[in-house]
Amino acid sequence: MSIFASPRLLRSVLIADAASTLGAGAMHLVFTPQLTQLMDLPAALLTGTGAFMLVYAAVVGFVASRDPLPLPVIRFLALGNFGWAAASVALLASGWIAPTGWGLAWVLLQAGLVAVLAELQWMGSRRLPVAGWA
Repeated sequence: MSIFASPRLLRSVLIADAASTLGAGAMHLVFTPQLTQLMDLPAALLTGTGAFMLVYAAVVGFVASRDPLPLPVIRFLALGNFGWAAASVALLASGWIAPTGWGLAWVLLQAGLVAVLAELQWMGSRRLPVAGWA
């Protein structure tokens, strides 16, 4: 059995997604003024994404706790993560925001992490038999 076909790995990826999203979302909400000043990202963007991330983290944590894992839902989450990563890069390319170097690094770092998590979720969900919530 491939390591990517392990339900444990997929569950661990979901937990990592939920935990990292929870941390980033809380940071966006708690430190909005400081992050706005440091990264020159709009406060509304930080608070909006922060609130969304807290809800998303709760949903992913719930999904990770299911047995069996709801693979169609995980595929939907993976597609959403791919979309988030692409939208993050598109936002930078659009010129709608002009972040500092720290802001640019933050957006690219989180986009990269989200893309990696999405790929792991997608690969893991394709290698397991569909069970439950099909």
